[in-house]
Amino acid sequence: MINSPSALVLKLSKFISGFFNPMNSLLIYFIIFSFKNHTLLQSAKNFIPILLITIIPISLWIYLNVKSKKYSDADVSDRSQRKSLYFFIAGSMITYLVYIFLREDRIDWVLFFLLILLIVMQISNYFIKSSMHTALNIFVAALMLTLDPLLGLLWLVIALIVGLTRIILKRHTIAEVASGTLISVIISFIYLYIQIQ
Repeated sequence: MINSPSALVLKLSKFISGFFNPMNSLLIYFIIFSFKNHTLLQSAKNFIPILLITIIPISLWIYLNVKSKKYSDADVSDRSQRKSLYFFIAGSMITYLVYIFLREDRIDWVLFFLLILLIVMQISNYFIKSSMHTALNIFVAALMLTLDPLLGLLWLVIALIVGLTRIILKRHTIAEVASGTLISVIISFIYLYIQIQ
C-alpha cells in the first residue's frame, strides 16, 4: 500500500508545479536568452510581440475560461477541456509565426518547434492526456541546453521533478507523464539536431 504524501510534500509539489508551469518556464527561457544575446532595447523589441501575441492572449483565455467555469482549473487538467486550449494556443502561435515572418522575413525556430510539440500533444490528447507541464519543461531544458549545457541539465532535473509533482498532485498518471516525456524528448532531439546542423 502506498502512503499518501504528507501535507508538506503536497504544498511543495503545488508550489513547484505552479511556479514551473509551461508559461512561466518559457518566460524564464525567453528572459535568459534575451539577456545572453541582446541589449535591453533589443530584448524588449523581440519580447513585446511574443508577450502581446501569445503570452497575454493565452493567459487571458485560460483565466476567462476558468472564471466562466468552462475549465475546471488553470492547469486545464480535464482532457476534453484541453481540446479548445490546444486550438487557441496553436492559433496564437501561428499568428506570431506569421507576424515574425512577414515583418522580419525569418522563421522563429523556437516557436515553430514549440508549435509542433503542441500539435503532437493535441493529437496524443485524443488517446492519453499527456502531461503538458512535463513536456514543455523538457523542451525548455533543450532550449536552455543551447544557451548553457549546465543550465540545460539543471532544467532537465527541474522537468523531472515537475513530472513527479504532477503525479503526486494526481493531475496525471505515471503513463501520462511518461507520454509527455517521450513526445517532448523526440521533438527536443529533432530541434537540437537542427540547431547543431
